Amino acid sequence: MIRRARIVIAIVAALHALFFIWYQRPDWTAHWPDQDGYRRLGQVLAETGRFTRFPDAPRFVPEVIRTPVYPAFVAVVYRLFGAGQLQVALAQAVLFVLLCLMTHGVARRIAGEPIATGAALAVALFPPFPYFGALVLTELWTTVLFTASMAVAVAALHTRRTATFCWLGLLLGITTLSRPVFVLLPLALAAVGLVVLPMLSVTKRPTPAPWLAMLAAFALTMAPWFAYNYVTLGRFTLSPAGGIGRGLWEGSWQATWSGRVQKELTDLADDIDDRGELNRRVGAVAERERVSAAPMLDYVHQWEDIRRIWEAPVDPYERALARVKADEEYRRVAIENLRRDSFAHLTKRIARGIFILWAGEIPFRYSDINALPPIVIYACWALQAVLIALAIAGLVTLVRAKRITDAVLLATPLVYITVVHTPLLTEARQSLPAQPIVLLLAVIGAAHIVSRSLPGEPQVHEAEHL
Repeated sequence: MIRRARIVIAIVAALHALFFIWYQRPDWTAHWPDQDGYRRLGQVLAETGRFTRFPDAPRFVPEVIRTPVYPAFVAVVYRLFGAGQLQVALAQAVLFVLLCLMTHGVARRIAGEPIATGAALAVALFPPFPYFGALVLTELWTTVLFTASMAVAVAALHTRRTATFCWLGLLLGITTLSRPVFVLLPLALAAVGLVVLPMLSVTKRPTPAPWLAMLAAFALTMAPWFAYNYVTLGRFTLSPAGGIGRGLWEGSWQATWSGRVQKELTDLADDIDDRGELNRRVGAVAERERVSAAPMLDYVHQWEDIRRIWEAPVDPYERALARVKADEEYRRVAIENLRRDSFAHLTKRIARGIFILWAGEIPFRYSDINALPPIVIYACWALQAVLIALAIAGLVTLVRAKRITDAVLLATPLVYITVVHTPLLTEARQSLPAQPIVLLLAVIGAAHIVSRSLPGEPQVHEAEHL
């Protein structure tokens, strides 16, 4: 029965992925410009083995925005199957199937077979996964790595084996080199094991030694990348120009206007170089929206002034260095903006940001989103809000079943992602890596509401099987 369930799950996931490959195809080259950087890095890696977008430059030009693991995956696909969007999308369809099967394994270990099948099917039917799987972006790849990390974390806490903790550190390092925001997650997990579980009087818990081994394995995994940045840029840093500066600046403006109005202002700042004409057009937007033009003018002027820092240099190497300086300027201006914000605006921004982060995904083609009826968007948000409510119910269910370790472990990535992203610009896709955990908890919560049953304690040999 388990084998049949997994076959059905795999078929559903594969069909869902193929649908979104067909559905997203019109936007492959027209939208999502972030894909261009990954395509270029993957192509150069496949052809030359060098991590740069400018292989022919007389001086090596380091990559200052993106970390290397996902471009390496794209390069492998290109080398094996040829360069092309379809090849990457099909490879990521296979990853999506693997994601569903991993979710089944984690859920089976925590809550039994019926919950496992339900959770894996929920992942297979959750549209944002195949939506991003059809694009050359890190979202699905990072979700697979993150889910694998959480699967190993579950095994590590159940078996308390040092070797398993070392594998956890390695996987967390690879995940961080795909999405730098997870750089502090190993510390968060170690804090859970060394501080939170003892505070909750959990007796069956790992000693400090395995947690230290996990942190050491993570540090060793990250060391080559830090060395690369030091050699090429003279600084120990995770992502020189892909740091928090721009995210903090964009986050400082979030919730000032609606998303559509802010995008319109951004497009104006991108398209119009003449400051007088820009001011006139922005004034027209403010008049139409019946709001003050002053904040809008501040926004577009900051956008243009900072972008000039890294767009002005012609030489690729000088532009790379300027991109790092621009991120520092983003951070400086963001702090000034935040100091001027009122408490009411800050509260509004945090509330809207958290909602968007966990319930704001709209899995429709980017080119079609602005034409969607509002009722469709509200329905998408409402369904995701229900899933979050059910996930909270699932955590409560695990606590009531005295599964404190599992509840705390599954809650950790949800808390971590919320805390890390809330000060920055929040987008729904930033929470995507943790959505398999959300769906698992939601199924546990829904099952308890329907049947009033609590998940039982997993058997030791099942935990070891991971």
